[in-house]
Amino acid sequence: METSEFEHVLAALTPPNRLACELSACTGLRISDVLNLRSERLQERMTVRELKTGKTRRIRVPKALLDRLTAQKGKIFVFENRLDYRKPRTRQAVYKDLRRAAKLFRVTETHLSPHSARKIYAVSAYRQTGSLQRVKELLNHDDEAVTMLYAMADQLEVRRKKK
Repeated sequence: METSEFEHVLAALTPPNRLACELSACTGLRISDVLNLRSERLQERMTVRELKTGKTRRIRVPKALLDRLTAQKGKIFVFENRLDYRKPRTRQAVYKDLRRAAKLFRVTETHLSPHSARKIYAVSAYRQTGSLQRVKELLNHDDEAVTMLYAMADQLEVRRKKK
């Protein structure tokens, strides 16, 4: 999916879910890592410990996005659970909202999920740098083959559609 198409679908999400997906697309963080960000640690430059791998990673959040995050952050988590502020929003809630928006815009040929934002980040990084090794470092991947799937996601999607 192209970045512009993804942004179009994001416009139909609830503001917190849209912001979470935008942050994921901007930083390359998994949606679970985005949703687990704590309000007290929100800064332009942060170190994040990835939930899936336990690895740490430095990220930079653009000022405009940081301002929007700061304006909507909760007491404990930047993205509060709507039922209990002591818990973060779930990735399933973001996925459900994204699927609703995709259905609204009749996006059926492309599987859309919160993880699509991470793939968009990888494709963009690969186009900017031209280096698979650099994208691998940015995504904190161990295997270059996995990174290649992310960096070439747009081309793989085009081939899949042709079949």
